[in-house]
Amino acid sequence: MTEWLMANIANIIITAILVIVVACIIRKLIHDRKHGISSCGGNCAHCSLCGTCHNGQK
Repeated sequence: MTEWLMANIANIIITAILVIVVACIIRKLIHDRKHGISSCGGNCAHCSLCGTCHNGQK
């Protein structure tokens, strides 16, 4: 077991760092969504999702 850990320590560290980064990104996205923060700039003329984002607003 120790030999396997020593042989793969770099992969384990890199994977752990990536998991932490992805978890932080997901946490930030959830936090922003709960607080109504979005990346929408409000320029619906150039947005492909303008029909779903601001329903009823023109």
